[in-house]
Amino acid sequence: MTVQTTPYRKPKTPPAYILEDKKDLKGYDPYVTRRFVEFLKPYAPRIYLSMALVTIRAGMVVLGPYFVQIAIDEGLTRGSQRVLLWATVLYLLTALVQWLVTFVRVNIMIRVGQSVIYDLRARLFEHLQRLSLSFFSRFSVGRVISRVINDVGVARRFITWAMLATVRDVFTLIGILIAMLSMNVRLSLLTFTVFPLMFLVTALFRRRARALYRKVRLANSWVNSVLAENINGVRVVQAFAREEINYDYFKNVVNAHNLEVNLKAEKVSAAFFPTVDFLGSVATALVVWLGGAAVLGESLSAGVLVAFVLYIERFFGPIRNLSQRYDMFQATMAGGERIFELLDRPVEVADAPDAVDLPAIRGEVDFDHVWFRYQEDGEFVLQDIHLHVPAGATIALVGETGAGKSTLVRLLARFHDPTRGAVRIDGYDLRTVTQASLRKQMGIVLQEPFLFGGTVKDNILFGKLDATDEEIEAAARAVGAHDFITNLREGYDTPVEEGGVLLSEGQRQLVSFARALLADPRILILDEATSSVDTQTEQIIQTALARLLKGRTAFVIAHRLSTIVNADRIVVLDHGEIVEMGTHAELLALNRAYARLYRMGFEEHDGSVN
Repeated sequence: MTVQTTPYRKPKTPPAYILEDKKDLKGYDPYVTRRFVEFLKPYAPRIYLSMALVTIRAGMVVLGPYFVQIAIDEGLTRGSQRVLLWATVLYLLTALVQWLVTFVRVNIMIRVGQSVIYDLRARLFEHLQRLSLSFFSRFSVGRVISRVINDVGVARRFITWAMLATVRDVFTLIGILIAMLSMNVRLSLLTFTVFPLMFLVTALFRRRARALYRKVRLANSWVNSVLAENINGVRVVQAFAREEINYDYFKNVVNAHNLEVNLKAEKVSAAFFPTVDFLGSVATALVVWLGGAAVLGESLSAGVLVAFVLYIERFFGPIRNLSQRYDMFQATMAGGERIFELLDRPVEVADAPDAVDLPAIRGEVDFDHVWFRYQEDGEFVLQDIHLHVPAGATIALVGETGAGKSTLVRLLARFHDPTRGAVRIDGYDLRTVTQASLRKQMGIVLQEPFLFGGTVKDNILFGKLDATDEEIEAAARAVGAHDFITNLREGYDTPVEEGGVLLSEGQRQLVSFARALLADPRILILDEATSSVDTQTEQIIQTALARLLKGRTAFVIAHRLSTIVNADRIVVLDHGEIVEMGTHAELLALNRAYARLYRMGFEEHDGSVN
């Protein structure tokens, strides 16, 4: 069989989901600035100290050429060895002070910058933990991580390196201008003749660089997105032999676009910075030419001329630095807007101000005429659900895809609130109790269980951190997981890596059952928990289910007949409504919706009906 390797061509622009997440660069955003100031306030004394050090350094930069002038005019010209020595010592002292204050200031600001980012990322993580599931259904993981990592990283670089360095350059420029004008007005004005051209070149660079650097960030985001997508979906890529096609797309479209825009941006930088240096050289040449003539005519001292040359050299450096940091400042404003947009996103399902802790529950559940839709102007996913579940009962939920089964159990776990009606446990409206106290008494096992990086033991402990080794082993034995765990390389201490990639699907599911059993929930939700396991593993799980469900209220989104027939009641959903309810035998006797689902899937091959 020949593998198809025809080049996979797409337009050389990032897709819409990347473009829509990128804010236009702003020169200044007062709201973003105020929010950053909130995070900087705890470190205000250190920042003020750093500003004082910046001022000292700027003063030393200005004083250096002045001591050179003294050394030449008062030392060399007049033949004073003592003046020459002291002027040289003072010049070296200014250089030493510059090094010292810069060393201290950089160390202070590194700690401030890292501390601010620590606080910011901690706040973001805390907020993300509280955001509702509806947020994560609208925002991809890649977009969220980009804000927490990339945008916060841009802010760190600006706070640590650019913020006070900008103040330093401004102070240095002002000090040099004052020193030059006080030393010789004519030479100062002569130096300033290149300023209009300098401002023009800088304005053109900023305008061009703003657009190009934005494209660079978009291109980098596109590379990261495609890379993450291919790594996450590597099994599908290999299963369909798409390696060559995906490689061609990444190399000739995504990566080629990234190379192209980066080269364009670097060309602009390569043109701008030498231009600034050249204009500085032009100003120096003018001063040397006309100033030298003045020295020959004895209307200007040699010391003043040399000092001017040094001032010019020190003057154009800050201009170059300020132009370079302008783009970083814009990127910080745009990144800050994205960061605070995420932090300001409201928590849709939040504890009420007067919410109380839910006491130990029996497990009686009531859906009291519940209506629900995900968006205000959307269609209702659940319509007038009225269901009473006695404590300890097992309820099986069946229906075609989109019937509303998963939405129903999400309301029970209070991942969403009903649009109308109420969900109650032991008579408590879930909106009146704290979410933590509710979910501590609830266990959820998903179709695709997620295991966290760590050991098998760590993952079983996830819902009960104070459990003993004996309790962990007892839970694993009860669900049939102990045997395979002990056969692993390090038993319960075997690392499973993120997502549990070192375990099979059935093994991950057994670990998730042990995790749920150890937490000892009063209400258990099984969301197609046996659909992705093989027949042999399912037999083990069925035995485990009997132990897991005993004495608990359980909601089982059914996938196979074996998980339905023993339920106390089967609830059949269709387009968000309960259309039938009863036992397996009762519903078959009705010969309506459930019987049709049974004949279509269960009876023939025990397949999916969800």
